[in-house]
Amino acid sequence: MKNLCFLVMICFSAFNLQAQKTNIEDDKAKAATQANNPLADMTALNIHNYYVSKLSDAPAASYLNTTWIRFAKPLADGKLLLRVSAPLSSIGSPDTVGLVNTISGLGDVNAFISYNFISNAKTTMGIGPLVAAPTATQSEIGVGQWQTGLAFVTFFAQSPQIQFGSLITWQTSVGGKENDKRAQIAAFQPFYIWQLGKGTYLRGAPIWVFDIENDAYHLPIGLGIGKVIKVEHTVFNLFIEPQYSMLTAGSQPQFQLFSGINIQFMKN
Repeated sequence: MKNLCFLVMICFSAFNLQAQKTNIEDDKAKAATQANNPLADMTALNIHNYYVSKLSDAPAASYLNTTWIRFAKPLADGKLLLRVSAPLSSIGSPDTVGLVNTISGLGDVNAFISYNFISNAKTTMGIGPLVAAPTATQSEIGVGQWQTGLAFVTFFAQSPQIQFGSLITWQTSVGGKENDKRAQIAAFQPFYIWQLGKGTYLRGAPIWVFDIENDAYHLPIGLGIGKVIKVEHTVFNLFIEPQYSMLTAGSQPQFQLFSGINIQFMKN
């Protein structure tokens, strides 16, 4: 009888350990699925960098380097999501004797607040107003005017292996004087994720930018790799993604390297 009880206890312990292991793996899988969801119901801090080594219709030595610091905060029990983005930019361009002059500084800070009219584990959709403030420290890296517009975001995770979605924004200058530089920009960012397992995934998140005011645009494609690491209640998502523009008009990015880290703070 003692042996039987001992055997039952061993079996129960083994079952318990397996259940705990399964729960941990499920948590990791859920974390990997939501790590690239821009509307996830989690406070997030993202640091993204775009290094443009080649521009169309520009001297060979020209380059751009922009680091975006983004903060996202869910509000109203996840029905609203506020995202604030601040760019730190450097523009390098050669002068008449070939020396590269660099202009650096803070660009125009923008923010949007999304109303998530669909929000569940498999589908998230939101729409809301967007505003950009004239915070640029150099005229070359900002518009110098307030801008307003709209943002529309979708994320679909019906499959644990494949997730996809998009971010569509439009913004235009408001106010200002008649002869001031103006802006009207539309952007479409598709994103697609293929989970390879154990937190590793293939990804693409190029941004198709249409500068309506200046008849300029660039349409990149991208394919990169990322890794999701969950540490207790924090999810770290690191990635790198080369992008090449299929079509360009004006002085626009031709080849760029997109890299970054997303940090999500899960609820306890």
